[in-house]
Formats: sequence, structure tokens, C-alpha cells
Amino acid sequence: MKKNTLGKRWLGYAYAGPMGLWFTVFFVAPLAIIIIYSFLKKGLYGGVEWSFSLSAYAQMFNASFGKVIFRTLWITIISTAICMLIALPCGYAMARSKHQTLFLFLVIIPFWTNSLIRIYAWINILSTEGFLNNLLLSLHLIKEPLKMIYNHGSVILVLVYMYVPFAILPLFTTIDKFDFTLLDAARDLGATKLGAILRVMIPGIKSGFFTALIFTFIPIFGAYTVPLLVGGKDSTMVGNIIVDQVQKTRNWPLASAFSVILTLISMVGVMLMLSSSAKEKAQKKDLQGNMKLAAQVKKHHEEGTV
Repeated sequence: MKKNTLGKRWLGYAYAGPMGLWFTVFFVAPLAIIIIYSFLKKGLYGGVEWSFSLSAYAQMFNASFGKVIFRTLWITIISTAICMLIALPCGYAMARSKHQTLFLFLVIIPFWTNSLIRIYAWINILSTEGFLNNLLLSLHLIKEPLKMIYNHGSVILVLVYMYVPFAILPLFTTIDKFDFTLLDAARDLGATKLGAILRVMIPGIKSGFFTALIFTFIPIFGAYTVPLLVGGKDSTMVGNIIVDQVQKTRNWPLASAFSVILTLISMVGVMLMLSSSAKEKAQKKDLQGNMKLAAQVKKHHEEGTV
């Protein structure tokens, strides 16, 4: 018996070992290096000096960095809100459609193209000599080209385009599993169609909604290529600061400090997502039970009054 238990244990180690080694080498070790570097001093010619210091975190409170962080947060909130406003009706329509495979294909197909190619496509569309300006000029709707690129608006537009699929897919998955008979039960109890959606469906898909929110907010907050290519000098975001501190200023501790903050935000988001998912499962069971009980009570009441 002991030999069988020992054999199963070693079999488990052999099965999980390669994955654990990969996870340690390519995730835990780099993250540990970043955390350690954030508490060191900047070297005279770049790199780090192996001396404990909190100067990197102190530099983050610099007024210029604070302005960039505020701008990043503002752009991220607006872009994420637009993504969610687009994703919710799209996810609902996909879940209720008979052509789910086709719609999923249309949502996923942009991922088949390199992100840089898609960004440069938007540059050709929005530039002063691009497709959109030429179209408006040819239709005589404008007299001179509009400045539609290298500003906050173009950054938000391209960010929404890049990350809205990350919001649609979790919402679609959650809505597709939703028990729509609960909406019918709510309507039978006197709720309007909109009221049933707001009071029954939205709480029932809260975990998917929160997942979509996290999947869009976090990558947008750390975006680098979009503000670099379609944003102007006043559209710099946190991701651009990290790259500049590594490649140009060679202030590795400061870049690591910003990366640590982004990692902490991601970890908090994931923990909240897991907590929301667990709470939703419990609430869903309670809601289903209450709705069915209320429907039965109403049915018995109606039968008794007929």
C-alpha cells in the first residue's frame, strides 16, 4: 500500500515537474528580479547598484510622472468603459443568436493579424492624407484634412479596437450559460423587459462582466505600442515610461518600480475576479431558487382564484 502511494506521489511529481519548472524559470524568476531591482539604486552608467534604496518609488511621485499616471488612468477608464458598452450588447446578441460560430469567428479573426499591422492600418486610415480624410474631401464634406491622429482621441479609438474582443468573449461565454428562463419568470412576476435584464441577468453575469473589465483595463493601462505610434508627445502612458527608462535613461530600478505597481494592480484585479466568481455562483443558486419559488407561489395563487 505504501509502495503504491509512493509511486503515485512520484508520478505526480513527474507530471507536474516540467510545468512547475517552466513556471518558475519564465514567471517567478523574472518577477523576483523585477521586485529586487525596484529596491536598488540606479548605476552610474545604467543598470543597478547592489545597495538597498527606495529612491525608485520616491521618483514615482515626481510631478511629471504623476501627470503621465493620471493621463494613463484617464485614457484607460474611458477606453475600458467604451469597450464594456460595446461588448455587453454584442455578447448578448451572440448568445441569443443561432449563428454563434460565425460571430465568434468575426470577433477572433483580427487576432490572426499582427497587432503592429493593425495599428499601421489605423494610421493610414486616420492620417491627414489617409483614407478617411481623402473620402471626406472627395465628398466635399470638408475643405481641408482633419487632424484625427496623434492625439488622445486616436489613442482611445485604437485601444478600443484592439481590446474590445477581450471584453466580448468573457461576456459572451457567461451570458451563453445564463438561464434565460429566469427572465421569463421575472416578466411573469411583473418586471419589464429592461427591468428583468437589469435586476436578474446583470447580477447573474457579474463574474463575466468583471472578467471582461479586468481583461481590458489591465492591458490598456500598460499599453505601449498604441500610444507610441498613434499618440502625440502629450499621449505618453505608463508603458512608454517603463520602456524609456530601460532603453534610454537606463534607470532600471524606476522601470522595475512601475512594473511592480502594474503587477500589483493585476494581482488585485485577478483576486477580485475570483472572489466575484465565487459569490456569483452562490447568488445564482439563491436567485434561481427564489425565482422558481415565487413563480410556483404565483401559479398556485392563480389556480386558487380561478
